[in-house]
Parts: sequence; C-alpha cells; structure tokens
Amino acid sequence: MGKKPKIEEEKHLTCSLVLAVFTAVLGFFQYGYCIGVINAPQKIIERHYAKVLGILQDNATGASNVDVGKDPKITMLWSMSVAMFAVGGMISSFAVGRIGDKMGRVRAMQLLNILAIAGNVFLGVAKLGPSHIFIIIGRLITGLYCGITSGIVPLYVGEISPTPLRGAMGTLHQLAIVIGILISQILGLNFLLGNDTWWPFLLCLSGCAAGLQLFLLFLCPESPRYLYIKLGQLEEAKKSLLWLRGNYDPTKDLEEMEREKEEASKEKPVSIWQLVTSTTYRQPFMVAIMVHLAQQFSGINAIFYYSTDIFTEAGISEPVYATIGVGAINTLFTVVAVLLVEKAGRRILFLSGMFGMFVCTILMTVGLLLQAKYAWMSYISMLAIFVFVSVFELGPGPIPWFIVAELFSQGPRPSAVAMAGFANWFSNFMVGMCFQYTARFTGPYVFLIFSAMIAGFSCFIYFKVPETKGKSFEEIAEEFRRRKKSSGKGDAATELEHLEGNPQA
Repeated sequence: MGKKPKIEEEKHLTCSLVLAVFTAVLGFFQYGYCIGVINAPQKIIERHYAKVLGILQDNATGASNVDVGKDPKITMLWSMSVAMFAVGGMISSFAVGRIGDKMGRVRAMQLLNILAIAGNVFLGVAKLGPSHIFIIIGRLITGLYCGITSGIVPLYVGEISPTPLRGAMGTLHQLAIVIGILISQILGLNFLLGNDTWWPFLLCLSGCAAGLQLFLLFLCPESPRYLYIKLGQLEEAKKSLLWLRGNYDPTKDLEEMEREKEEASKEKPVSIWQLVTSTTYRQPFMVAIMVHLAQQFSGINAIFYYSTDIFTEAGISEPVYATIGVGAINTLFTVVAVLLVEKAGRRILFLSGMFGMFVCTILMTVGLLLQAKYAWMSYISMLAIFVFVSVFELGPGPIPWFIVAELFSQGPRPSAVAMAGFANWFSNFMVGMCFQYTARFTGPYVFLIFSAMIAGFSCFIYFKVPETKGKSFEEIAEEFRRRKKSSGKGDAATELEHLEGNPQA
C-alpha cells in the first residue's frame, strides 16, 4: 500500500496518454500546414491562374519566367486563396462550445476530419478544373475544420492530462502548428512538391494527417471530465482514466472532477450577447480581444503567408530557403517559449516580444529602403525577419491562446473563447486579404504600418493587461476591480461580480 503513490506518479506519463495527446494535436499540425503551404508555390499557382483565365497562354515563350502577380485580377484571386482559410475559421469559431458539448470531444474531432478531407480533395483536384475556384473552396472548408478544432483540441488535451503535466501538454498545440508550417515549407521546395507538376498534391497533403487522426481517434477514449461532469457517467469516466493513466487509483482525480462539477453547477452560462453588452465583463473582455488582435496585427501572418515574396523583394537570391529558415527558427523558439512561459510572467514576455517586433519592423523598412544603394542591406532585412519570428514565439504567439481561459470563470469562459477566436481569425483574414494590396501601395514602408500597430497594442497591454501567472481567478478579478476603482469609473464593489461566480439574472 505504501508504494501506491509512487506507482501513480510513474504512471502519469503513459504510452496511452502520449498517443491520445499526439492524436489530438494532429489537428493543430493541419492548422500550421495550411498556414505555411500557400507560401512557396505562390508564383507557380499564380501562373496557373493566369493560364486558366487566358491572361497567359499555355505556349507563351518564357512563360515560366513571367510574373503575373501584378495583374489586378490575379492579385485579387490569390489574396482570396490565402484569406479564405481565415474566413472558414471565423465562421466556425462560434460553434466550438456547442459541438464539443453536444457530441463529445472525440466524436467531434472524428466528424470534423470529414471536413478536412473534403477540403483537401478540392485542393488535390484543383489542376483538373477552374483552379482558382477549387482552391478557394478547399481553403474555405479546411478553414472551417481548423476554426472548430483549434478550440476543441486544447479542451480535450487539458481534460485528459494529469495536473502535473497539464501546463506542458497544453503548450504542445503551438509546437504542432510551427512543425506543420516548417514541413509545408520544406515540401514546398521546387525539387520536391513545389513545382508545376506536384503543387496540387502539396496543397492537399494535410489530408493525410486528417486521415491518420481519424483512424487514431478510434483508439482514444473520450475525455473523463466530459464523461463525468457533462454526462454524469462515473463508470465510463473511470475506464477512461485507467486507459490514460494505467494501473492507478483514480479516486483523487474523481474527487477533483466532483468539485469541478459542483462549482460549474453554481454558475449560469453566459451568452455571447451578455458577454459583449454587460459592463460586468467589459475589462476582461477587452483584454481577451485585444491580445488576439495584437497577435495577428503584429504582422506575423504577413511573414508566414508572403515571406517568399518578401525575401524576393529584399533581393535574396534563394528566397524559398530563407523561408524555410524562418520556419526552423519559429520551431526552435517555440520550444524555448514552452520552457519560459511558466517561469517568466505572461505580461513581461508579451511586452518583450512586442518590443522586439517593433524594432524588427523598423529594421525591415530601413533594409528595404537602402538595399538598392547597399546590397548588404538585404541581409539586414532577412535578419530582422528571423528575429521578428523568434521574439513573436516567446510571448505574443502562445500567450493569447491560454490567457483568455485565465481571465474568465466557468460561466463566461466558453463565450469569451469563442469571441477571442473570432477576433483572431478575423484579423488573420484582414492581413491575408489586404497585405498584398497594402504592400503594392506603400512599397518599402509597409512594415511601418505594423510598427504603429505594435506600438499601440503595446501601450494597451502595458496599462490594461494584468499579470496572471500563479494567480487564482479571484486574484485576477480583484486586480480588475482595483484598476476600475483607481480609474474612478463605476462602482468597484460590483465590478466583476459575475467573474466571482455570482451572476445576476
């Protein structure tokens, strides 16, 4: 009997748990792959669009060297091809809570993979029909998949992970994203799949990950917390825990779930309309939205979507390899962020990352302006992009995804996560759709727009975002109350009373 606690500790990380977490984060791998895959074959696909539309003839002499990207129609279609992925995410982000609660975490992920496979079929046959229409439809459908899975996967992983491992497991989705981006960039090399023959296969390859996830999900149990807290199925929850943790006594975990169930029963759900209109939630709601807008309007997805084009404009002779370098640096610093995020504060990491990105956008602008006069300035631009991506992953990248859950209690949390996800996808869409047009209009000064946005968001974060590391929800609520009282607005005694589990009808 005395050895039982030791056995329990040893069984926390089991092969079954690793399989379940790996299977779940395959959804975020697809998310990252879809973000990065559209980058490398841009010129090739633009030429294919031009041929389909009759702008460029199939037998045109030197057609492979013709840059049709400046044609207004091609620019519009390519921007839509990039941004439609985010439109799908925007539409489906509101359905995360309803689908996850109604179907269960595992079944929801299984059914969602049908969407992923369907979207990838459109991408895979794009060359056989009106390619621009098939690609736009395929990107929209895969975006619908990613919008929902980006909410359900962290939910499932958090619910199946033991308490000592929950933080580490919860950061793996960000690592899966950057690995997906990196692999898509490597496969996009011309001698692999980023060529005129194989680019449809490159675009649809994430469908293989969807098929693998669909198969592996049949081996994974439903979340024990969902089974017990939502459905009241005690025996099924025990079976799930034993599958995940091995031979151990589940009493402690079941007691913790019982406390969560009692706590959840005391607090009424808060609708999106109540969240948006109530002054009670105004401060944390604004913080949740603004950190996600800051993440996207920093310009990070302009780098991911268009880095090959940016490196070409910067005079880099082999831009695709520089793009792969961005992906590798991105992956490395995501691992560093996993180690830092629980040691340093969220707020200081976020602000440090924003400051670093602000400096890098200035350096990018200077490099682009002076490269005609000094050839070596192109390397300054490339270095600035590398550093930009590095500091992004130290704070502004991972923190918005989990800080929202730290700001809200059980009642308003689902609505807050949905609205924050919508804000993220909407700003993602705006960057993907508008960056090419803005870059054409502003030229080398385009990154100054991001500089101004980063500066504005940094001021908001400095004055409005509290530190949440190591704080209970009650302590965070008290911090918002203190800030409101010091600003002299409203009655501090009633501020955030809903957040403390006392929602009024």
